[in-house]
Amino acid sequence: MEKILQFIAEETDGKSYRASKVELDAELDSTTRIEYEDAAEEIILRGNGETRPTKNPVPLESQAKNFSANGMQILSYFLDGTRRVYKVDEFAYQTGSRKMIYPILAAQVVTGCCRRAEKKLRPEKFSDEIILVLPEVSNYSGHDGFFPALITKINARFKTKLSAILTYSTDHKPAEKFEDRAVAVVMKHMHDAEINLVAELVRRGRLDQKNYLVKDGSLEYRVWEKRGFNPKNYKFVVGVSKKFNPARIKDSADKINPGLVAELPKFHRTPVTICERRDFPDGARIAVWYVRLRDGKFSDSPFDGVVKVEKFLVTDAEVSSGKIDSDEVNLLSAYLINERNPVCYGSDGRWANHIYPIFLTESFIKARSISSETFLNLF
Repeated sequence: MEKILQFIAEETDGKSYRASKVELDAELDSTTRIEYEDAAEEIILRGNGETRPTKNPVPLESQAKNFSANGMQILSYFLDGTRRVYKVDEFAYQTGSRKMIYPILAAQVVTGCCRRAEKKLRPEKFSDEIILVLPEVSNYSGHDGFFPALITKINARFKTKLSAILTYSTDHKPAEKFEDRAVAVVMKHMHDAEINLVAELVRRGRLDQKNYLVKDGSLEYRVWEKRGFNPKNYKFVVGVSKKFNPARIKDSADKINPGLVAELPKFHRTPVTICERRDFPDGARIAVWYVRLRDGKFSDSPFDGVVKVEKFLVTDAEVSSGKIDSDEVNLLSAYLINERNPVCYGSDGRWANHIYPIFLTESFIKARSISSETFLNLF
């Protein structure tokens, strides 16, 4: 019986070696993985990044308790994305006088957003995609319509729901593995989907000062070249990272200072610093601070129970001053404290850093993925 990979090899003038299928990305099971975005280069601007500068941790327990007692809430939408990536084969392609071997990847990518209303969390919008990643030399025709036409043929012939065929660069760079390039292409595609979802919510008028969106993970996307990306869509969006690299924690004096977070008292936040990267669009900047949700003395690591929070500087006042309003930082931090997980869930080592609605959104999205065995049998 003909398989998808055999058909693709024939259509792209390649040779399938029917290599063993292996999972390259263990994201769904990892409890110690540093966030992907935290490997990115950054520049921390010198000086404090908020309107009321401080060098000391800011207490938030009283404000958080007041919000809870009065049933107040502004965190309404929760966004997450997940992917599982597999090497499903190796293809040979003739390049000049050489025959090169390239990995072929397949991935499940699920992106979703849940909305909370009247204390109930419901799915707002989600997408689940099946993606193939091929080397760019597989498009021997060089035509833009080659892969869309191939997708149509595959879906008609095999009754599948393949969403996209992506390509990775085959330029010779000894320090870079082709597999790593292909996985990065999948990550970029997932981030594109998250960016599009935020843009759609903005177009529909769903985000405002009473309805913020919380994104699971960093806002430091590696897709700034994406056409149409608009930082202003993130006026009412905050990124919350459960895992972060302590070596990148800097204080208001631009000094590496992981102790600032390790010794952060319960229900306090750090002062705000400003993150700027060379690849940010139009000089965009992100305010960064850390909030301790749980007492560190009951944890395995001094960074357990702490989340990293990020927010774009969007308003004219923020952009011109390079600072975020301290009142907004306190407001968002206090609401996040109230969202901490009430109990430990199973063997998830990140439980102390979870906020409950993100945990539920993440669980919903993962449930949309099909098993590895079923997925690999497609190919």
